[in-house]
Amino acid sequence: MTIVLNEPGVDELTGAVDALRAWQDDRTPLQLHPGDLGWAWALGAEKLAGAVRTWSADGRIIAVGYLDGPDVLRLTTAPDLRQNEALARQLLADLDDPERRVLPPGKVGLEVPDGALLREVLLEAGWNLDEPWTPLRRDLSKPVEDSGLRIEVAGPQTAATRTAVHRSAFGSPVFTEEVWHVLAAGPVYADARCLIGYDDQDNAVAAATVWSAGPGRPGLLEPMGVHADHRGRGHGTAISVAAAAMLREMGASSALVAAESSNVGAVATYKAAGYDPSPERLDVVRPA
Repeated sequence: MTIVLNEPGVDELTGAVDALRAWQDDRTPLQLHPGDLGWAWALGAEKLAGAVRTWSADGRIIAVGYLDGPDVLRLTTAPDLRQNEALARQLLADLDDPERRVLPPGKVGLEVPDGALLREVLLEAGWNLDEPWTPLRRDLSKPVEDSGLRIEVAGPQTAATRTAVHRSAFGSPVFTEEVWHVLAAGPVYADARCLIGYDDQDNAVAAATVWSAGPGRPGLLEPMGVHADHRGRGHGTAISVAAAAMLREMGASSALVAAESSNVGAVATYKAAGYDPSPERLDVVRPA
């Protein structure tokens, strides 16, 4: 097959999202999700388009990559081609040649799903295993317990509260009310909800965003944060339970989240919220 690398324009981003949506299943608990692109839409569609790469054959998108930073690519493929050698070899060639405008020269990182031949091909070509991540999954076939927080779905009138919790949780000034409106105007957000959790004193103590990939497919929790003034009280666990409940309401088969294995606090929080850890998955890295 002839494989074509493409830098999609803004009007082609929904094609990449649709492909990612179709590829989600509960057998691959950590791979690029349409919600990842949905969250990145907050940067603006043009900037997001500049960070997305697609590979196609016979007019069908068969791989999607997202540059989550200048030297980190998150990449997944159509499930039926994960063991396809032609695709793996083409991806290797494109990843290793800076002139193909996928990755820069020097040290770079790559996220690739388990079960992809590409991982073996990269290791044979001199790439190395990198930091471990822990995928976690909560089955949504049964009702989810009450979180213990009052949960509100954020909208235009409460965007300031939603973004204030995020800025406090992550110590970052970037996610402003204006940015939330850009996020919410993106087409992927139609299948998302921003949740705000309030304690019994009516303080906004935690927030999360959940992303559906459609009924019967796994949904994503990304991101989740607890206000810096209200940590250590179980609110991270509570909002993660609420996130699972919202995804179940939206028809998701499961709720997925991932954390660096070194972030033991985050892993423990998700486990306490009923998310079961899957085997660790290692990123790969090309040495400088």
